[in-house]
Amino acid sequence: MIAVDILFDGVFAAVAAIGFGAISDPPVRAFPYIALLAAVGHALRFCLMSYAGIDIATASLCAAVVIGFGSLWLGRGIRCPMTVLYIPALLPMVPGIYAYKTVFALIMFLQSLNDPGQGLEYMQQFFLNATVSFSVIILLAAGATLPIFIFNRRAFSLTRRRRSRE
Repeated sequence: MIAVDILFDGVFAAVAAIGFGAISDPPVRAFPYIALLAAVGHALRFCLMSYAGIDIATASLCAAVVIGFGSLWLGRGIRCPMTVLYIPALLPMVPGIYAYKTVFALIMFLQSLNDPGQGLEYMQQFFLNATVSFSVIILLAAGATLPIFIFNRRAFSLTRRRRSRE
């Protein structure tokens, strides 16, 4: 049952990533790799959160690092920039429920200005959910761009053909 949960998580993330990728119009040859990166990254985050007990921010960082290095490695093979591969693969990991709860708590706070106790509760929910959303998004960006900082020269030459040595 655990393997099925992990597989479903990866498949649904791959489908979402293909949809996000279609919006940015990458080359057709990039779609299978976008799906693969999203499936591996999201499944890794799912495993870390569900079975290792790691929080969502740290698990997202680990998954983003894997997606970043994977896009560096796969981008070389299909001569495609890293960003074309990793941005659609990361988008299914953006914490939508926390962002929704942030906006909802803000709206409820504004509607309960006459009740200070209720307003305080909504502000606590707002700051909690905003902190989680912001942390996850920042760590996704940091993890995915880490390979660019480590392998700077290689990251910016993915689309170039190798020169033959004579």
